Amino acid sequence: MVADETARTRSDNDLNPDWDNHPEQRPAAVLAPIVKRPEGWTMLFTERSVETPAHPGQISFPGGRVQASDTSALDTALRETWEEIGLERRFIEPLGAWDRYDTITGYRVTPIVALVEPGFELKLDPREVARVFEAPLAFLFDPANHEKREALWQGRTRYYYAMPWQGHNIWGATAGMIRALYERLYV
Repeated sequence: MVADETARTRSDNDLNPDWDNHPEQRPAAVLAPIVKRPEGWTMLFTERSVETPAHPGQISFPGGRVQASDTSALDTALRETWEEIGLERRFIEPLGAWDRYDTITGYRVTPIVALVEPGFELKLDPREVARVFEAPLAFLFDPANHEKREALWQGRTRYYYAMPWQGHNIWGATAGMIRALYERLYV
């Protein structure tokens, strides 16, 4: 895995090559927390509050925009994770970054994968996060669960990945990042 300028950039446009992204992507970072559970490894997700102005109600990794005080993408991801869900750093072992991901909403996201030791207690910021859940890595890394869907957006058909799991619709940039990690590890 890489965390420097030689990293590849993936995009919401991977399935839509005739679309253009925003000319200027704002830097952001997310943490993809992998939890070591006795019954199997899982990945932790947030469901954004319907009150938040950006992506209300959507499934995402904890994370957000880079702030001037952040020294790295890892710093951004850890800060945002603490602010959104109260996951203490002492439970987090960062492993590294994988391919940056450009979104159609104008962000260049650096995803950071990390192992998380069980035993943590979360304190959700209700202004940003409605709930959290975990999905098994075995499900997320099974390409049979990487559905390609389409929707009408800005008057055009747009394609995206979706990974519905137990009533949770993991889709869009979050599913695209998981797909990129799967391809980095298995393809």
